Amino acid sequence: MKILFLLFPLILLLVQGAAGNPLLCKRRGGYCTLGICRHGATPVGRCTPYRVCCLG
Repeated sequence: MKILFLLFPLILLLVQGAAGNPLLCKRRGGYCTLGICRHGATPVGRCTPYRVCCLG
C-alpha cells in the first residue's frame, strides 16, 4: 500500500506534463498566443493552460 503514495504524485506529474508543450506547437509550424487565435488562424492545441497553439 505504501507504493500507492509514491505512485500518485508521479502520475500527477505525468498528467500535468501532457497538458501542452510550446516546443511541440512550434514544431507543428504554429505559434502560442494568450487567449484566442488571431482572425484566420485555427487553434490546434494548448501550449500552457492559458496559452493556445494556433496555425495560420
